[in-house]
Amino acid sequence: MGETAVAPPTPEESDSFLSRAVGVFISPGAAFESIAQRPNFLAPLIVVTVATIAVIEAMLDKLGAEQIARRSIEMTKQAASLSADQIAQQAHQAAPITAIFMRVIGVLAPVVMVLIIAAVGLFIANVLFGGKANFKTAFSVVCYADLVGLVGGVLTAVMVFFGDPEQFNVQNPIPSNVGFFLNMHDTPKALYAIASSFDIFTIWMLLLTALGLSAATARKARPVPIFLSYMGIWIVWVLIKAGLALATG
Repeated sequence: MGETAVAPPTPEESDSFLSRAVGVFISPGAAFESIAQRPNFLAPLIVVTVATIAVIEAMLDKLGAEQIARRSIEMTKQAASLSADQIAQQAHQAAPITAIFMRVIGVLAPVVMVLIIAAVGLFIANVLFGGKANFKTAFSVVCYADLVGLVGGVLTAVMVFFGDPEQFNVQNPIPSNVGFFLNMHDTPKALYAIASSFDIFTIWMLLLTALGLSAATARKARPVPIFLSYMGIWIVWVLIKAGLALATG
């Protein structure tokens, strides 16, 4: 009996959002080659934004804006000089602003973050390594790389619905970095800022972004140097955050 030939996927199939999204997780090399050749960013950006909004709404519904505000106040230096009633009063007053702020962040944060990472990546790929990627391609690469954050979103939702509300930290909700396991009140602020910054999902996203930007430059810039450049810039930013945390006590 003769072997049945299997037709390769058509360009339309390989360019579909679902195909690329799955490829980011199981076959990132091929997925980012497709994205680099025919960039698009709208679908992944919408998915990540909707997921972010959904997680924030889950936090507000399950925990409440007042509880989230109270936890934020308790983490400040000034909390040590406040009574429980004073903290509760401040949390009650801050609750409406907290709800509005979180919803605004949910809409704007995914877009702003992707824009910054794409702009930095374009600088790394084109200026540092002589590539010729354009912004649409870089932006599309980062939007697809950001899909790994959906895993973090699912884990956050699990923590919201099944974790201890009294221990939930909206700024560091899941065990994806060392800072999650540290006591924020007992750990020096600078050390806590450093420990919380090197997150598994951030590193995963930057690795995928480096792979995609390399494809966007037709391999003129290699993934490892791009990733190390990102990490160098990230380390500088983390040290600045640690310095600010140390200065503010």
